[in-house]
Amino acid sequence: MQIRAEVAEGRLKPGDRLPAERDLAEQFGVSRNAVREALRSLEVAGVVQCQRGVTGGAFIRHGDPAIITQAVQDMVLLGRISVEGVIEARILLMNDALRLACERATHVDFDAIERDIDLIARLTASGDLSRRSEHIIDFYSLVARATHNEVIVMLVDSLSEIFRRMLDRLGPDPRADLVDVRRSILAHLRARDAEAATREMSQHLERLSRDLRSREKVLGRRPSSEA
Repeated sequence: MQIRAEVAEGRLKPGDRLPAERDLAEQFGVSRNAVREALRSLEVAGVVQCQRGVTGGAFIRHGDPAIITQAVQDMVLLGRISVEGVIEARILLMNDALRLACERATHVDFDAIERDIDLIARLTASGDLSRRSEHIIDFYSLVARATHNEVIVMLVDSLSEIFRRMLDRLGPDPRADLVDVRRSILAHLRARDAEAATREMSQHLERLSRDLRSREKVLGRRPSSEA
């Protein structure tokens, strides 16, 4: 169907309601069964949302980065993407995000990152590992937001969530140096020192990756994303 093309060309926008199946079939010269299957495919892909009821129908969805996360998780689960590939991509992406954040971040961005580090410090000190796990990747998201590039935010959030779920499946085991490392990265960001920030981030993520592999080896299973 041509719905994707109409979205790309701006004729259909998020929130727009699509015509009824019968009208779509006539418009595109296909059967209603073909329309129904196409709508199911578009719904799975996150392009449309189908709602039931009197006010229901098929609507163009707003972009949802969670779809990317789920797609990559499924590919890791199926063995189409290796865990090592996810780890390497995350390190490269975070370093690019840090370089851009050093150029573009505002004091508001820095203060948001600092508040997040303080939160993780409090949760770690109190032993509230459940809430800590919920917020553990917010730091990377805030760094990405400091780039003021929505594509980087989407990609960083997706890869960070995948990595968080991998670690959660192997059980919480907080690193003692986590808060100190994040404060150090923030200090480099405030100083606009991209080289020092990326060096610190790379070393940190590589340590986390080694932890992941070590814990997986001890438990005797391959880390994978949740179903």
